[in-house]
Amino acid sequence: MTKIIKEGLTYNTQRSMMHIPEYGRNVQNMIDYAKTIGEKEERNKAAQAIIDVMGQLNPHLRDIDDYKHKLWTHLFIMSNFELDVDSPYPMPNRETLTERPKIMQYPKNKAKYGHFGYYTEEMIREAAKIEDGEEKEYMTSLMGNLMKKNYLNFHTENVENRIIESHLEELSKGQLKLSDPEEQLLSTNQIMRQFGVTSSKPKPKGKPKKRKKQ
Repeated sequence: MTKIIKEGLTYNTQRSMMHIPEYGRNVQNMIDYAKTIGEKEERNKAAQAIIDVMGQLNPHLRDIDDYKHKLWTHLFIMSNFELDVDSPYPMPNRETLTERPKIMQYPKNKAKYGHFGYYTEEMIREAAKIEDGEEKEYMTSLMGNLMKKNYLNFHTENVENRIIESHLEELSKGQLKLSDPEEQLLSTNQIMRQFGVTSSKPKPKGKPKKRKKQ
């Protein structure tokens, strides 16, 4: 009895490789069997049946554009590109699928003041080129408030409006000047409320009053 059980057991190390384990061993066995079918017409029928099973096992793929194409691609991958059938889509190229993507270069843009950010400083440089007086005044206020928001988002302490005024003038090379910083810039409390932070009321100082004994 023990000998019969041992002969019926197979280990994963003895089985064929599962190229896409998510489909399971049974689907892999069906594909391996389809590769052994001699008549191409029968192989085509077997391949279509396997595609139907793969679709039922992964219904979420139906939400993907052209999901049938994806199933056929998976079928060829699991067959190790050895299944000769008539597919409605061209067989994918093994080299293309295994090719490693090119390494993307990380942008090395540096901001003069990190708390403002590189793109804010770039926007200031572009705004400095505006010649129309009314539009330039509007952009000056807009950039000033953006700088203050970025500063408060980066730091925990308050920032004086004169600091924002000075940095804005410096980064724009004197082209953007706040005429009235106290009027043009939002207050710290206004900005913090935009972040969803509200200032808590200070607790009254002094010792609590003792209750009179009745």
